[in-house]
Amino acid sequence: MNQSLTAEDVGFAALTSSELSVGHGRRLAAVLDDEIDLDDGSALPLLWHWAYFALPIATAALGHDGHPRIAPGGPTSDLPRRMWAGGRVRRRAPLRLGHPATRRSRVTRAERKSGRSGELLVVTVEHEIEQGGQVALVEEQDLVYRAAPTEPMPLPEGGPGAAAPAGGWADVVTMDPVRLFRFSALTFNSHRIHYDQPYATGEEGYPGLVVHGPLTAILLAGAPFSLVGQPSATGVALQAIRGDSTVAMTATLAEHA
Repeated sequence: MNQSLTAEDVGFAALTSSELSVGHGRRLAAVLDDEIDLDDGSALPLLWHWAYFALPIATAALGHDGHPRIAPGGPTSDLPRRMWAGGRVRRRAPLRLGHPATRRSRVTRAERKSGRSGELLVVTVEHEIEQGGQVALVEEQDLVYRAAPTEPMPLPEGGPGAAAPAGGWADVVTMDPVRLFRFSALTFNSHRIHYDQPYATGEEGYPGLVVHGPLTAILLAGAPFSLVGQPSATGVALQAIRGDSTVAMTATLAEHA
């Protein structure tokens, strides 16, 4: 069943502005241990726009899970668990730090489904980021809303890490609570699954703290996990692989003319 939703129904404003401050970009670089030199006019690295355009939600407007409170009777009121499932980003021009930008958001798809874990609401939100009178970046975010868990998830088994594919590379990365907390603060994301372990395991049923989807994509990350890359016909094929050999995330980095 398709549903008609607005951006506001799923936590976004139709129009958001940001100054793309240099200082905020430097703080993200610090969280990532990236020694990149950023200044006024510097190009914002790909995907770093996720640290900007956060809405100033009052603390009193947050729900028990730390997310903005869902209105009773709203389209997601019976599906309280929101997950970032994936997306697509097309960069038409680099965003420049220190220069104002605007983001226009709209829901392009909303469908109610039944899955193995119960009822789901699958939503796709499209964002267009403009700077200097032109669209610099177009993004589609796929979000999934689910019911509360009925049983905890098992903890993935540890392993030696994924082997590098032929012609590619692999690197093992471990996320710690401090970095997860700092990324939450930087992105103004107060969802408790990223920094409150008793809540994440006891109430949401996760085996531990959850690595942010955007942080996973920026680093191509997991928990401990391996980052694996291999050249492909269209660019670079990327994977984040958990210690039990499960692929936690896939991504494709492609060059467009």
